[in-house]
Formats: sequence, structure tokens, C-alpha cells
Amino acid sequence: MWSAPPAYPGRVARWTGEWLPGTGEARQDADQRWPGEKFGLPESGVGSAASGGARLLGLIVDLVVAALVTAIFLHPSLQDPAAMQTFNLWSGGVWAIISVLSAGFFGFTPGMGVVGIRVARLDGAALVGPPRALVRAVLTFVIIPAAVRNADGRSWLDRLTGTVVIRMR
Repeated sequence: MWSAPPAYPGRVARWTGEWLPGTGEARQDADQRWPGEKFGLPESGVGSAASGGARLLGLIVDLVVAALVTAIFLHPSLQDPAAMQTFNLWSGGVWAIISVLSAGFFGFTPGMGVVGIRVARLDGAALVGPPRALVRAVLTFVIIPAAVRNADGRSWLDRLTGTVVIRMR
């Protein structure tokens, strides 16, 4: 069990502990040999923790798919800033719908499927579910919670929703 270090001025809050060296769960993760080991995930191959690069590539593919779907209904005009702002807003909405529905019901988005990764719940439930997928999408939109990861390769959005992104192949 972790005990708090002696108080000193400028000490970081406990909720940030896992990502900052020398605090919180980071001490327990020091003995961890690979990402996801403490959850029983294999070191490599199917079921292992997905890399940050795979997650980023999946997001980029999802954003491109959302832009292509939006372009079917709304013509992007690169010369018109107002039209592009409208296009980008609609494209963001399409991305959110695609992400929430596909991750919630199938466990992966189109981009994740292309890259070969999926979202899994730590409690073993079969579906991620729309509420968790919605939280994941909102926090991905904010970017910072999705970018900051711990030793298990889990971001803030994974921790908040009780999920982990794993490899499918």
C-alpha cells in the first residue's frame, strides 16, 4: 500500500500521481516489466496493450473517415473560411457519432479496426457501451486526457472509463 510522502511546498495533487514520477501508483509500476502486466495482458501479440502510435493512427483514420462522410453531404471549400468552419464542425459531429456508436457496440472504431486495436473493459464485460464510449469521445476531443498515458499505456480516458486499448492481431 502506498503512503503519502511527507508534505512539502509545491507537492502535486494525488490525482496526478500515476503520471508524475515519484508519486502515486508510479512507484508500484516500477516493477512492471511491460504495459498491461498488472491487468494480466500478454507482453506482445493479440491481447497486449496497444501502442500510442497505433492509437494515434487509429484516431487519424477515424478523422479522415468522418471528413469523407461529411463531404458526401457538405462540400468543403478551402477558399471560404466560413464554409470550412461549418464543414469542420459537422465533421467533428460525424466523428463523435461514429466513435461512440462503433466503440460502444463493437469495441472499436473504423480507424481502430484498420490498425488492429480495440477497447476492452477491465471488468470483463463484452460491450464497452455507449456511455463509456461517449466519455472516451469527449475526452479524446479535449486531447490532453487522451495523450497523457501511464506505464500500462492507459490514458486518463481509459482510467476514467475502466478500459484498456488492446491489440486484435
